[in-house]
Amino acid sequence: MEKLPIIYVRGFAGGTSGIDQAVDDPFYGLNLGSTHVRVGGQGDPIYYQFESPLLRLIIDYEYSLLVKGGQEVYLDTQADGSVDATSLWIHRFYDTSATTFGAEPVDFSVESAAQDLLRFMEKVLAKTGAARVHLVAHSMGGLICRSLISRVIPDTYGVETPGPRQRHLAADFVDRLFTYGTPHGGIEFDVGFGLFERLRDEFGLGGADIFGPQRMYEYLTPAAARQPRVPEKWDARMMPGDENFPLERVFCLVGTNARDYPAAHGLSAKAVGPKSDGLVQIQNALVTGTNHAYVHRSHSGRYGLVNSEEGYQNLARFLFGDVKVTADLVDLEFPDDDELTWQAEAQVSIRGLPILMHEQVAAHYCPILIEKRRPEDPADRPVPLVTTYMSSRASRPEQSSTMRYTLHIRVLSLHERTRGFFWEDHQEQTSDFDDTLVVDVGFVDQQMTAWAVWASQLTTPLRSYRPTGDPLTDEDPAEGFWVARVPLPAGGRLFGDRAALALRVSRVV
Repeated sequence: MEKLPIIYVRGFAGGTSGIDQAVDDPFYGLNLGSTHVRVGGQGDPIYYQFESPLLRLIIDYEYSLLVKGGQEVYLDTQADGSVDATSLWIHRFYDTSATTFGAEPVDFSVESAAQDLLRFMEKVLAKTGAARVHLVAHSMGGLICRSLISRVIPDTYGVETPGPRQRHLAADFVDRLFTYGTPHGGIEFDVGFGLFERLRDEFGLGGADIFGPQRMYEYLTPAAARQPRVPEKWDARMMPGDENFPLERVFCLVGTNARDYPAAHGLSAKAVGPKSDGLVQIQNALVTGTNHAYVHRSHSGRYGLVNSEEGYQNLARFLFGDVKVTADLVDLEFPDDDELTWQAEAQVSIRGLPILMHEQVAAHYCPILIEKRRPEDPADRPVPLVTTYMSSRASRPEQSSTMRYTLHIRVLSLHERTRGFFWEDHQEQTSDFDDTLVVDVGFVDQQMTAWAVWASQLTTPLRSYRPTGDPLTDEDPAEGFWVARVPLPAGGRLFGDRAALALRVSRVV
């Protein structure tokens, strides 16, 4: 894929002292790496060096970080179209709100930061001559980007203006949006029965009312659709997926580790609850209907999302990968027992990487809930498991020509009665189905294809396995992607003879 300029947008810094500290860093903290990684959920930390997403993009993808007394100073001295498009930029929206530069500080607002992002983005586009930019944001920075996409650009270019300027949709400016731990649904607390949220939103304590529904509605809604008060059923996690900016261009990285978030000496994690990254609850960290991955990382810090191999690998493959793979469970039939609650777990790994790209499991408070089929639902209603991106250009073993990923799937049931679980027939750490699908994606005569086998059917160690024979049959003749069903192995036959995993592999353009 074409390499485009990348603009990083940092997260919330709090009050004046936090802002003053943030602006001291020329890269707003996005240059910070880490030296800690945990070995499993209860394991002791070990040394593992991660060099920061900025440095990794410079090393792996030959990006440039152009600073000559200041990135904007440098841009202002360059001719249009003369700057390398393969470049990294920092949106320094907090500078005008700091007290350390001598000028009278301006009160921060998401709207003004988003308006300034549009100004900065247009300058980067003009100086590089690039078609669009990628936006990469941590925490609140993702809300600034969404305000840019959903409010500022529609309000500024809602009607195409005459003349040489033809951009008027967010998709004309932004190619991809990647968010780390952004509170897309706001920030809520697991304690206080809503009192803390009401006090925060009423008095704007520390400027944190920007994470409440009223302020979110204001900065995410264009003027043409905005009402004085937030509508009763408005959901901040919903992002209009129209031509302005397609949902497939958004990727949300969701953290599931509240334990390792150190802010406020751990009080934040206790207030928000275990079903979070320590600041943002899991269900609020993604935009409905977009690409996403769950990783067992905290909101920030030495074990944080931005400072993680998991975050970087998902970022790099979303921005530069050329193959997209989705997997769904289809045609499942469950025993006719209304007291059974069904859940699925999914873990994705890619050959050659020391991390899990995606981990949605009950132990991290984020299993995939399988809803009982209603009479009006289609019989083959799928259970979405995962979407991941891969790169045909990534390094792999010399003896292999395919891209390999594995999908570990568990399906388990719990006995639920009168809103409580019962354990008389429960076997801890066991499941009703547990297997791993090994998928190899490759090209035959320039045509994309794939092979898949269940680990339970292999007779050799996985590292020695090489796919042979005919690839999966493409069930859709359309060009650019293929679809195939992989029947569940013998251990999954309890879900019916037609139960299968549906794979869809497509080229990314």
